[in-house]
Amino acid sequence: MKPSIPKGTRDFLPVETARRNYIFDTIRNVYKKYGYAPIETPAMENLSTLLGKYGDEGDKLLFKILNSGNAFDGVTADDLHDSAALTLKTCEKGLRYDLTVPFARFVVQHRNDIVFPFKRYQLQPVWRADRPQKGRYREFYQCDADVIGSASLLNEVELLQIIDEVFSGLDIAVVIKLNNRKILSGIAGVIGEADKLTDITVAIDKMEKTGYEAVMAELLAKGVAAMAIEKLQPFLTLRGSNEEKLAALQTTLAASPEGLAGVAELQQVLDYLQAIPLRQTLEVDLSLARGLNYYTGAIFEVKAKDVEMGSICGGGRYDDLTGVFGLSNVPGVGISFGADRIYDVLLQSGKFPATAAETTRILFFNLGGAEERQALQYVRQLRARGIVAELYPDRHKLKKQFDYAGRRGIPFAAIIGEDELAHGVISLKDLLSGIQQSIPFEEVIKRVEKAS
Repeated sequence: MKPSIPKGTRDFLPVETARRNYIFDTIRNVYKKYGYAPIETPAMENLSTLLGKYGDEGDKLLFKILNSGNAFDGVTADDLHDSAALTLKTCEKGLRYDLTVPFARFVVQHRNDIVFPFKRYQLQPVWRADRPQKGRYREFYQCDADVIGSASLLNEVELLQIIDEVFSGLDIAVVIKLNNRKILSGIAGVIGEADKLTDITVAIDKMEKTGYEAVMAELLAKGVAAMAIEKLQPFLTLRGSNEEKLAALQTTLAASPEGLAGVAELQQVLDYLQAIPLRQTLEVDLSLARGLNYYTGAIFEVKAKDVEMGSICGGGRYDDLTGVFGLSNVPGVGISFGADRIYDVLLQSGKFPATAAETTRILFFNLGGAEERQALQYVRQLRARGIVAELYPDRHKLKKQFDYAGRRGIPFAAIIGEDELAHGVISLKDLLSGIQQSIPFEEVIKRVEKAS
């Protein structure tokens, strides 16, 4: 059998894994700096936890897990023609679609074990039965941070700071797009289609992917009136500075208390940021919808400026997601970095630092005997100093050991022969420059540390 993996999944070689860890470490370190605590949840959840939380389109993308053993016992011929009934009888669990809904379940289940407001971060894979394409995978990592148990807009400000710091640390120029679901609800009301809010947000969320005309066609197909679509257009194409956009919305949403509340929230966030300006670009974008049903307030999305790629970070406020699990009126807000897309952006832009993929800094060649035992001691001392060092395990010819070091990208080779052992030195070869010198062990340490 020819070895293969499912479409939309990937293997990661050592260099790729090291680069991914560079992304994870960057995000994790920023989260920790802001006081977020780590948690983990299972890869699979009960389907009852997941279904109905992501909208109809999200439910279609859930990977359902077939019950083991006698999964089809009790299934009738009628069930085979009723997908909903068949799912209920044969599947009780599913792979998690995101980390937010499982987090809401976690909060309710462990509410007596955590302190509110609770700030958590979580770096784990999620799965979606989507059509694989560039930048879109069926298995991918999300790197989430959430604050739950507080309605303060300072939480939104802090999350925007985190986004800014992570992407500045990764040297990725981005646009942070900002909107508010209350504004979208207000827009739906003033165009006369308040009951079509979900259809409107799901459609305009596809604007960048499918284009304006396709979105308008979808809205017509969903029963949104042509006159309402005409009224919607100015909102989606509103131009100007962030302040000018909010000023315009004050007028156009004057008849919508909910819409004006959303405008006020955005204004408050921007006012806070006057004191702590971001390094990255922040843009109020009224076409930003974030199609997931659970958002209730501010919504965020981040796009790379220099690489053609979908959203590489997103999130927003969800003020009663825990309510579906029996704990009402618990406000929350969170963000999620898409590590796999960030990887692709860094790779395409050549922004991975050379050190991101480095592992071993120095390889000691194995010449056997007393030389081998001395090399073991040196390797131990280097590791104690925090330098990644190895001893080649086999007593092969030097050419083979040099080839190994070259293919691994190891920058230094250390050789201890009879002469080196007798004089207490090491022949250190810089494999990048080709320069080789016999020097004391302490000098070897300095050379390797300096080059790190």
